Amino acid sequence: MTIFHLAIPVDDLGAARGFYGGVLGCPEGRSAPTWVDFNFFGHQLVVHQAAATTISRTAVDGDAVPVPHFGLVLAWADWEALGARIAAAGLAFEIAPHVRFAGKPGEQGTFFLFDPAGNALEFKAMRDPAKLFTKQD
Repeated sequence: MTIFHLAIPVDDLGAARGFYGGVLGCPEGRSAPTWVDFNFFGHQLVVHQAAATTISRTAVDGDAVPVPHFGLVLAWADWEALGARIAAAGLAFEIAPHVRFAGKPGEQGTFFLFDPAGNALEFKAMRDPAKLFTKQD
């Protein structure tokens, strides 16, 4: 597996530590006064103290999806567990957990939320993981 590296802006490193480390359970790696590395489910996510990104919206299967966003494709049970963990932490979903593209090759569970700095995240699980890149009619 190739590991991705993503750097995103946050306005409060303490809040980012609470969200990524506390709520999502991502172990913290290296840090400095203006940035923190997290092990984001096996990938390197770096939060940098910087100005926020502007969010737009685009329609996807009836949802107003925030753009830009990033996230992960998880196994279905892991997706359900993470959704439950986020709900138990009292965080609001931007788009609540639900199934998208039902009955199509790309059928997936998905949910969106924002981190404390306003970065949009999507977590999804494919009904059939082998069809992640299969084109739909």
